[in-house]
Amino acid sequence: MQQDVQSDAVLVQQVQAGQQKAFDLLVAKYQRRIYRLVLRFIRDPALAEDVAQETFLRAYRAIGQFRGESQFYTWLYRIAVNTAKKAISDDIRDPTVSEGDASGHDEETFSPTELLSNHETPESILVSKEIVQTVNAAMESLPEDLRMAITLREIEGLSYEDIAEAMQCPIGTVRSRIFRAREAIAERLRPVIEHKGGKRW
Repeated sequence: MQQDVQSDAVLVQQVQAGQQKAFDLLVAKYQRRIYRLVLRFIRDPALAEDVAQETFLRAYRAIGQFRGESQFYTWLYRIAVNTAKKAISDDIRDPTVSEGDASGHDEETFSPTELLSNHETPESILVSKEIVQTVNAAMESLPEDLRMAITLREIEGLSYEDIAEAMQCPIGTVRSRIFRAREAIAERLRPVIEHKGGKRW
């Protein structure tokens, strides 16, 4: 991570010096992560792609004002969060998403093998899929701010400090949102876990 941070700083300096190719490298490095982040909040893949592109466009326009007071990816995530919020508030999204699109993205994010031990029986695979579906359903039902906080923490791996920077709120608020999100997800998971606990593996 430290090496990534250093390389980001070098690339940002090059962009600020007028080297377009340096920004292309930053886009290549983060475009997939930004798209997946945006897709968590805007369930229309085409619109999520537009918002991701708008994020980089805004970042490019504003990069001259970036002073390195935070990490570049934190700064970029803040732009992505704000751009996604604007798209949501403008109500320009199509809420209809095919089940295939949603499940494909979600299974990439929450792999059953990350949630359960490797008991490759048909029953265990069925239960692990049920857990994945339950987690994603719980994520979807969270209020926007809670979903953003838990996504940045558990999926993107940001620190509490970075999340506070990206969401522009106090770190105490971040901790509260993540705690509430985890509680809500755990409540949805409890019946599934209890059902699994009653089985012999």
